[in-house]
Amino acid sequence: MSKLMIVDDELDVREYLKNFFKRRKIDVITAESGEEAIELIGTQQPDLMILDVRMAGIDGVETLKRIRGQGNSVQVIMVTGVEDEVMLKPLNELNVSACIHKPLILEELEKEVLQRLMTK
Repeated sequence: MSKLMIVDDELDVREYLKNFFKRRKIDVITAESGEEAIELIGTQQPDLMILDVRMAGIDGVETLKRIRGQGNSVQVIMVTGVEDEVMLKPLNELNVSACIHKPLILEELEKEVLQRLMTK
């Protein structure tokens, strides 16, 4: 079974996405912060991560920098409400699989997730 990690500081978003993807027979783990994601990624070894850009504590970009710094090449779909190209520019250098803008369209997110998990 494929494993998906959802990292978002909003409980409602985490729970909604977790339930949505569990119904699609995907093993889902969640983290409420970048710090928690960094702690979990080594032991949980997800096939794919959905990572919010703006979070309390360290943001999604810094979280991904630290994960990549550990040598982890997990596929990542970034979710953002940010339209600022300067802020999003580092994503290209961090090997992000996809970037989806808020408000989320579930069908678009589902398509990206299923496509990435099929190519793992």
